[in-house]
Amino acid sequence: MAKVAFLGLGVMGYPMAGHLKAKGGHDVTVYNRTPAKAEKWVGQYGGRSAKTPKEAAADQDFVMVCVGNDNDLRDVMLGPNGAMHGVKAGAVLVDHTTASAEIAREFYAEAKKRGFDFVDAPVSGGQAGAENGVLTVMCGGDPEPFGRAEKVIAAYARACNLLGAAGSGQLAKMVNQICIAGIVQGLAEGLSFAKHAGLDIDKLIATISKGAAQSWQMENRYKTMVAGKFDFGFAVDWMRKDLAICLAEANRNGALLPMSALVDQFYAEVQQMGGKRWDTSSLIARLER
Repeated sequence: MAKVAFLGLGVMGYPMAGHLKAKGGHDVTVYNRTPAKAEKWVGQYGGRSAKTPKEAAADQDFVMVCVGNDNDLRDVMLGPNGAMHGVKAGAVLVDHTTASAEIAREFYAEAKKRGFDFVDAPVSGGQAGAENGVLTVMCGGDPEPFGRAEKVIAAYARACNLLGAAGSGQLAKMVNQICIAGIVQGLAEGLSFAKHAGLDIDKLIATISKGAAQSWQMENRYKTMVAGKFDFGFAVDWMRKDLAICLAEANRNGALLPMSALVDQFYAEVQQMGGKRWDTSSLIARLER
């Protein structure tokens, strides 16, 4: 059992923190910008809540963070009552936010100066993965603190790997999102084509999902895509945030991402259709307007 703080109780963080307490058996302190959410979590799982990130992080062995973007992260980490002002020497700060590699390297250096360790550890698997404790975690940082953190992360992950130095976890998450963007667009076009062609969709998917076209998106999203149901999963707003990070990093490192840039614009169209909070599989909706 370890003393763990979890900062950020959104659709991902709330169940992740719950697994730390219920499955991991850890002593968990939570913080959320909306205190009522933290109190609800304590009522459900036990543990305690803190009024500030600094208070939550104080005297903890591990501090986990899962917030929205770079700006949210900077505020929670280094604001007037930020977590980094409270983390004790020798602890490990693990950031599960999908953010830039640049900010991960910045926080890694800042943590070293303050006498503790930092691991960037964005996750994949969506809300369902968080709720079921089967997330994939991509990490960047030093091997020794990663080894310690991995044992705690195991409460909500089925895979957790160190990809390299600080920032490598964020870079790996960018690759993940680049791949997903192309897969979802291809699936959307394929399903739309199949409907226009008059094919039996269920028989079609039962057949082609056994071949090279198979994907997680196909297995888990084709029915809802065909039905036009997009009220679950990873929101379009968040996917556009992630793709913006990918495109900015590509601009720095010289990689070409023509498909990602195009799909990002398709998601912008979905937003204009009122789909900001729709699931990312809603790409099919713009083909069927």
